[in-house]
Amino acid sequence: MNVASPTIEVPRSLWSDAGYALRRNRAAMTAAIVLGLLALLVVFGPLLSPYAYDKPDWEHIAMPPTLADGHLFGTDALGRDLLSRTLQGGRMSLLVGLVSTIVSLVIGIAWGATAGYVGGRTDRIMMRIVDILYALPFMFLVILLMVLFGRQIVLIFVAIGAINWLDMARIVRGQTLGLKQREFVEAARVSGVGTARIILRHIVPNLLGVVVIYVTLTIPQVILVESFLSFLGLGVQEPMTSWGALVSEGAQEMENAPWMLLLPSLFLALTLFCFNFLGDGLRDALDPRDRSRT
Repeated sequence: MNVASPTIEVPRSLWSDAGYALRRNRAAMTAAIVLGLLALLVVFGPLLSPYAYDKPDWEHIAMPPTLADGHLFGTDALGRDLLSRTLQGGRMSLLVGLVSTIVSLVIGIAWGATAGYVGGRTDRIMMRIVDILYALPFMFLVILLMVLFGRQIVLIFVAIGAINWLDMARIVRGQTLGLKQREFVEAARVSGVGTARIILRHIVPNLLGVVVIYVTLTIPQVILVESFLSFLGLGVQEPMTSWGALVSEGAQEMENAPWMLLLPSLFLALTLFCFNFLGDGLRDALDPRDRSRT
């Protein structure tokens, strides 16, 4: 008689559990799908558009949305196709969000992990520097850097990212203080592994869950900062554009041409909502207390 062998359940990894929990979150998955479609649209949309984002159409200045002349969402005050400019502006806004977030991550993770692992006087000095920078007005520092070093695209990325790393440094330091007491870190230290190697090989990889959540929450924050700078005239310069610059132009023409404000505002609001929903979903998926209840 054949006896069925007992099945052994293989434990799932952290990322497998997180992926399973994230897939069950309909709001987060919907947000991820919408963000993916938006990314494809802003990347490939300008290439497929029959109108260049910076080419005026003098015969159709400030024209409302119409199907007759191909300007589906109208034109701006210089006759440029609003849909093409919105898609091109999305490229710039998402690029600013991604690059500036990467800059803040590199600085914040390096600073926080070093302070938390080394500890002692080094930790106190490094975190006092963070406290001093916290006391300074964030937007004022960004504007000051923009005024001093110019308003080139690369400097916008660096200026926003170089100021936005303080939260990440504090979060990483707090996580590192707990991780450096774990057995695998103690074993590496006893084995003679150097400080830099322990931070890179053992501390930082175990911070990825926090980093992923922080990225989804920081990108919309950076996009809003860039939008505010563009609204003040300190962001991207003509003929380049961004969602913030388009919203600023649309606000000036809101009474006469409300369509100039509507389309970029919808794209900006939709992107921010999706990032927030995705961030909430990742936070719940990577929370061990929530996984223990599933």
